Amino acid sequence: MKQTILITGGAGFIGSALCKSLLLADNIVICLDNFDNYYSPKIKHKNLTKHLNNEQFHLEEGDIRDKIFLNKIFSNYSINSVVHLAGKGGVRNSIENISEYFDVNVTGTITLLEVMRKFNVTNFIFASSSSVYGERNKLLSETDCSNKQISPYATTKKTIELVNYNYHINHRFNIVNLRLFSVYGNNQRPDLFISKVFNAIYNNSEIEIYGDGLQTRDFTHISDVLIAIQNSIKLCMVKTNVYETINIGSNNPISVNNLLEVIEKEIDSVIKRKYISKQIGDVQSTFADISKAKNILHYSPSKSIQQGINEYHNWHKNNKK
Repeated sequence: MKQTILITGGAGFIGSALCKSLLLADNIVICLDNFDNYYSPKIKHKNLTKHLNNEQFHLEEGDIRDKIFLNKIFSNYSINSVVHLAGKGGVRNSIENISEYFDVNVTGTITLLEVMRKFNVTNFIFASSSSVYGERNKLLSETDCSNKQISPYATTKKTIELVNYNYHINHRFNIVNLRLFSVYGNNQRPDLFISKVFNAIYNNSEIEIYGDGLQTRDFTHISDVLIAIQNSIKLCMVKTNVYETINIGSNNPISVNNLLEVIEKEIDSVIKRKYISKQIGDVQSTFADISKAKNILHYSPSKSIQQGINEYHNWHKNNKK
């Protein structure tokens, strides 16, 4: 069944990949993005180039805090579901810009939810983050305590989850909060670690590593994330009274040092490393318990880190920034 889906932050890494995936599934896609300068607007526009001639793709440029703009979008389209990817990203940057992060991420989300309520659009998939768990250093389950975030970015994500529950209880929204773990893959943001490593390799420069490199991350391939989002949309369309918070990870963490070894094997070369002080706001480890995702979303990670790095390497060779 063809649906009309609004994707906020639709020009970014995950958003543009989701646009492509949903269009291939014959949906109508409204891509909303403000094309801010967190990273190159030129890159984000390029992400969407192939869709611009598709009559089922609609690009809307504006800010989620702009209620007039949002009202216009919801008036012009018969939207079935919203996938909310927009917001300020980055743990370290949030520490120096806390007011901006709360304004964009929290106030912006509330503005969006209020306009959805006005137009009776009640299916909402939210891209939360593994950072909501704080410093736990264990297998992370959705039932674990998550009230000790160590960055403003993480706190905004947790706050939005709580706000979402208000809309579920008080206004009967179907909500799926997806706690995403270290998403990577082709076309990922240039500020993300794997992008930085490959750019350093091809510029013959050092890659800076915060701390000792023993910190671990549960890297999750973009293709698996897209399946989780699409299955979340389907869940909200076929069921009522949905409120779920679900980890989306690989369930197979790897240390930064070991990841660099995987990349070195892939490129058959030694990576120049420079170890510097650990940054505040960074957790030591992430490790997703994905049993709930398997049960509710029929989610099963399909791509190993070795396969993902090989795919990214091939993409990067043809798309060097």
